[in-house]
Amino acid sequence: MRCPFCHADNDRVVDTRATEDGYVIRRKRVCGSCQRKFITLERLEEAFIRVVKRDQTREPLDREKIRRGIERACSKRPVSSQEIENLVLEIESEIYSSYLLEVSTAQIGEIVMRHLAKADDVAYIRFASVYREFDNVSDFINVIEPLRGRLP
Repeated sequence: MRCPFCHADNDRVVDTRATEDGYVIRRKRVCGSCQRKFITLERLEEAFIRVVKRDQTREPLDREKIRRGIERACSKRPVSSQEIENLVLEIESEIYSSYLLEVSTAQIGEIVMRHLAKADDVAYIRFASVYREFDNVSDFINVIEPLRGRLP
């Protein structure tokens, strides 16, 4: 592994841990040249799942697109970067465990909404309004009503 700071190929692993789901290994490393510390993530590379878009075109599943959508929905909300990363990992794991070859954008959207609803109500509503293409206030009310039952 090359050091991201000095680009030397001379590091040692100081600590290794698996994440909660066990599909990612996190390694703390120290560069032998500049002595700076950095962390690497090793992720299981699975068979490629293709995403079927609304126009029926297909493209590989891109976790960064999922992350960007969640980050936009969580903008200016009390959701940490680590929580967003955990959401992306959970969503990605669910997709890989539930679908073999293809998954539609509609199915991905529903999975993301289900996970966002547990994380932050406002982020959930923001994502739903874009994903479901809300046209009027009643669309918002239909999404908010089920959330009202969870309020104290």
